[in-house]
Amino acid sequence: MVAGCLFPLALIILMSGLDDLALDAIYLWAWVTRRLPAIPSASLPADSASAKPAEKTIAIFVPLWQEHAVIAGMVEHNASAIRYGNYHFFIGAYPNDDPTLDAVRDLESRFPHVHLAVCPHNGPTSKADCLNWIYQRMLLFEEHHSKRFDIVVTHDAEDLIHPQAFSFINAYAGEYDMVQIPVLPLPTPLRDVVHGIYCDEFAEWQIKDMRARQIMGSFVPSNGVGTGFSRRALEKLATAEHNLIFEPACLTEDYENGLRLHKLGCKQMFVPLTKSGPKKTGATIVATREFFPRTARSAIRQRSRWILGIGLQCWERNGWRGTWAEKYWFWRDRKGLLGNPLSLLSNFVFLYGALTWVAAKCTGASWGLAKYSLHPSLLIATLFIQVVQSTVRMSCCARFYGPLFALAVPLRAVCGNWINTVATWKAVRSYLRARIRHEPLVWVKTEHAYPSRSALVEHKRKLGEILVGSGYAEESDVRRALEHVRPGMRLGEYLVQRGVIGEDELYEALSLQHSLPSGRLEPWVISSNVARALPRRVVRDWRVLPFRISSGNLFLASPEIPTDDLTRVLRAFTRLTLRFHLVTPQNFEELADRLL
Repeated sequence: MVAGCLFPLALIILMSGLDDLALDAIYLWAWVTRRLPAIPSASLPADSASAKPAEKTIAIFVPLWQEHAVIAGMVEHNASAIRYGNYHFFIGAYPNDDPTLDAVRDLESRFPHVHLAVCPHNGPTSKADCLNWIYQRMLLFEEHHSKRFDIVVTHDAEDLIHPQAFSFINAYAGEYDMVQIPVLPLPTPLRDVVHGIYCDEFAEWQIKDMRARQIMGSFVPSNGVGTGFSRRALEKLATAEHNLIFEPACLTEDYENGLRLHKLGCKQMFVPLTKSGPKKTGATIVATREFFPRTARSAIRQRSRWILGIGLQCWERNGWRGTWAEKYWFWRDRKGLLGNPLSLLSNFVFLYGALTWVAAKCTGASWGLAKYSLHPSLLIATLFIQVVQSTVRMSCCARFYGPLFALAVPLRAVCGNWINTVATWKAVRSYLRARIRHEPLVWVKTEHAYPSRSALVEHKRKLGEILVGSGYAEESDVRRALEHVRPGMRLGEYLVQRGVIGEDELYEALSLQHSLPSGRLEPWVISSNVARALPRRVVRDWRVLPFRISSGNLFLASPEIPTDDLTRVLRAFTRLTLRFHLVTPQNFEELADRLL
């Protein structure tokens, strides 16, 4: 049986490999001839461009279902990190999701540019349906406030938005109707194999595949996050699709929207991967970062939705119509339906051949597959293509995650073949069952996790920058302090000690830097029972004091910026969502002395 598979399997692998090789050649040709889209200089930081375009008004759409555990962290961090002033969050939730509603309402009370959009029916429905109702909420906001949003950007509840991302979208939006910021998984340890598969794949897709689409004149699919739509493009979608900006029946509405806009004649841009930010403090890749599924089960769930939506539902809705470039990318996007199981089969055939060859050598018997050997030229061709493709992926991966991480690409590819095969089987089974029973395809939600505080550090604005920008200190004072502050001492403490700023000004700046509420708390407004919700030793050792419990949240006062270690310690004593409030050291000691 295995012998009978050898020739057809090798032939299919060769054909698929030649397809991949052709794509590599197209990208290489475009790179050599400098046909890749350039980065607009106006989108770069102020120190590298003479003039920047005026900031267009941006609406950020964030659809939610049971995301109460992550949405506060997402808004708090991104509000403090984004270096763009003219934007608003519109966050969608369902009436039967009370914890998420409470979390968003709390954000509304703290951030004037955050607005809740409640869907008129219970959830979950689909991400596209929630996005459509968010769009209606934006229209209502415009009507009541005589305001118009020029750009809509879609994001998820776990997204880490790059500080310069909106500046790039703003710079391209004058010419393009859809602007896609690259998406890259956050780095994880080598042992995190499943997440590493996403790192490998997205590194190659964002460097090569997405830009090759643009070079070839095909459509650029939205990644679902970090996608900026011009108002003109949204109005075209609304006119063409009976006011449905996003197709509610689609499981991959982001992919579908990229195709719909292309067919409507809208210009699309995938933003080239580039570094941006102050050179002195370290520039970073402009990309939306997030954690992808980190277990095989959750990865299979997500990938089955991708295959179901892109490979099967889009095929059903759009067929193979379009230009040669569109048809080619339809083939690229759908060939996994056959390629995924065949890739896993080839892994098993290789393993079987290797084991039986070793067994034959050890026992002195003849190798059973020897008489079925393939022609050497076929073996050499498939081996050559595999080496080239592995090298390309490893090179892309090494650019973002380092050479050591890239060395494990071939091993993760084998694991990826298994995950993709199971996901393909589940997708085909779900599709056939839905069609036989005449039922709608069901949206499968992926669980989200927001990055820990340690992963967010590189996107925070520098304290000195905030102090100067807020008028608390002169730039010369901050520069002099950075030169003279002794190792181990924090810049803020040094400036307070030198009398350059006051303690209250320092904590206002820290509040802006970390998007944490701050301000003095009076002991008499805090219940002593709440203050003793944590053991006295935890309060004293970690300098954190409970002062309010509300809507599933435990509010804690502290003079220190919360860390991952603190969060882990507190998790041993409470399952409530932790919300931190900055107070000065003097205010904290006063609270602790009076209430404990």
